Order: sequence, then C-alpha cells, then structure tokens
Amino acid sequence: MSSVSAESQPAPLRWYWPRLRARPALKVLLFCLALGVWQGSAVRLEQLSYRNHGPWAPAFIWEVTSTLAVALAFPLLMTAVLNAPGPRVGWARFLGVHGVAFLLFTSLHIAVMAGLRHATYALLGLGPYDFGQLGYKLPMEAQKDLISYGLICAVISLGAASRERQRRALRAASLEGELKAAQLQSLTGQLHPHFLFNALNTISSVMYEDLSRTDRLLSDLGQLLRASLERTEPTWTLGEERGHTERFIALLAARFGDRLDVRWSVEPGLEARRVPCFALQTLVENAVKHNQDLRTPLEVRIRGRVDGERWALEVEDTGRGFGGLSPSKGPGVGLAQMERVLALLYGDRAGLKRGTGPEGGARVTVWLPREAS
Repeated sequence: MSSVSAESQPAPLRWYWPRLRARPALKVLLFCLALGVWQGSAVRLEQLSYRNHGPWAPAFIWEVTSTLAVALAFPLLMTAVLNAPGPRVGWARFLGVHGVAFLLFTSLHIAVMAGLRHATYALLGLGPYDFGQLGYKLPMEAQKDLISYGLICAVISLGAASRERQRRALRAASLEGELKAAQLQSLTGQLHPHFLFNALNTISSVMYEDLSRTDRLLSDLGQLLRASLERTEPTWTLGEERGHTERFIALLAARFGDRLDVRWSVEPGLEARRVPCFALQTLVENAVKHNQDLRTPLEVRIRGRVDGERWALEVEDTGRGFGGLSPSKGPGVGLAQMERVLALLYGDRAGLKRGTGPEGGARVTVWLPREAS
C-alpha cells in the first residue's frame, strides 16, 4: 500500500473572516443612508418633470431601503474580498468565491430591500407595496447588483491594499529605526581594549605610591565603563560629554604625564547642546594615539563654537598631522566611524572636516546643526 507524505499533500485552504468594528460599520451605514437620500432626490426630481408626479415619499423609500440593504450585506462582500482578493489566488477560487458571494449578496439585498419597503409603506400608511412581477424584477435587480457588487469589491480591495502598504511602510520604518539604533550602539561608546589595558597598567604603577590618586583613577575608569555600558541614547549634552572626556583625559594624563597638555575653550551657552555620545573622547583618543611616540609635549585643544546656522566641536593637536606616519597599529577607523554616526543622526545636516592646525598638527572639526539641542 502506497502512502502520501505530509509534505506532498496540498495545504488546506484557510478561510478568513473580517473583523467588524463599531466605528467603521457606523461610517458605512451613514454613507449608505446619505447615498440613498441623494439618489432618492434624483429620482424625485425626475418624477417632478412629469405632470402626474405623485407623492414624494416613495422615491426616497425605494433608494434608502436599497442602500441600507447594501450596508447590511457589506460584511459578505468583505469576506469575499478577504478570501479571494484577486486572480492570483487561482481562477477557480477567485470565480467560485465571488460567484457564490454575488448570489448571496443579490438574494440578501432583494429580500431585505423588499421587506423594508413593505414595512415602511405600512408604517406610513401608503398602502401595499407592489414589488412587481418577479420574472422581470429579479433579473433587473440582479443586473444592478452585479455593478454594485463589482464596484464595492474594487473599493474594498483598494482600501485593503492601501492599508497593507501603510503597514509595510510602518514595519520598514520600524526596522530601519531598530537597525539605526543598533548601528549607533555598535559605533559609539566602545572603550578600546588597548586603552583599558594601558589604564589598568597605569593604575597598577601608581597604586603603591599614591593611594588617593589611585582611588581617583579607579573612580574615573569605573565611570567611563558605566557610561559605556549603561548608555541608552545615542546623544547627550555637551556638558555630559565634557565630564566624560575629562575623566578619559585624566587616565591619559596619568600615563603620559607632562607630555600631554589639554586645553578647553567652549563658548557659553553650548553646554546644553546635544552631541553624539563619546564624540570628543573619540577625537582626543585619536589625537593621542597617533602621536604617542613624540618626545616633545603634545598639546590638544578642544573648542566649541557657534558659526552662523551651525556650531562646531573642534579638536586640534600639535602633533605630526594627517600626513605623517602614525605609530598606531590599530585599524584607524575612529574618524570613519564618527562620520557614520553623524550621517545616521543628522543626515547631510552635519559633517566632519579634516584639516591642519597652525603648528602642522591635525585638526578635526565636527559640524552640527544648530537645532540639535
């Protein structure tokens, strides 16, 4: 006896049901009611064009009951579109679902419409309602319903496609935001292992000579690590960045001693501006590591200044500059990472410029938009 594997069996067709909500349902009902009144007024105007135009009520009753019956049958059309939105599901399923749905729709529409008209005529004392001979009336109503069915299904399909595009756009934006956050997380806030090794060696060398200094250095290192690990946003204020960078510089100064001189010059009012986390740390570290073999003292100048619609952070050193041969054995990606961070955060409204200081050393200027505060 042969058997068919589960993988070779066709997957069962799922049947989807629309989720009905009160507010959209009320909107459909009100729209159909307004449409019925509008069509009723058109019919009444046509009646008035004849001498024997009769009473006004029947024209509105006919049209309003027709559109209300369509509103009641609306979930049926939604179900059909949901389960056969287009021929791509297969022509057999598409034609079968819509064929059955149309027969149900026109039957329900005619039955509800006729019932509402009989009840309304009786309620208003207009006498019995004459629906007409069924042999002629039913095909006429079915032809009209075929047009209505096609138009309504097209509108439902277009609305569903529009909502799906919006959902996809929102998902794409959400994924892009998550990717951007992950990229920023990976590009900023990383203390390089060589710095940690050097910091620990420096602390170890002074711990038996100056306990208070050792305590300060350990505190600075701990706060640097805490800021790197507990950071939740890609930016913080320039004041926070300065405090973090000063702790970083304290560890560098303990290692290099008088060979390193750092000077600050920040214009008033910039402390509250937001900057990429660890931007100055990256620039200062970059200046020191590419000049660590110099015998002469290295001066690093850190500036913050406003320039028109932009403002700038600038780190300048008195070292060998960008043209010299660097002793650093690292990958040399500090400035490239900084450029990627700026692009992720601000797009083309920010940038990084490499230049030369008055003594021939390197100058790096980070331009930030003025509204980045």
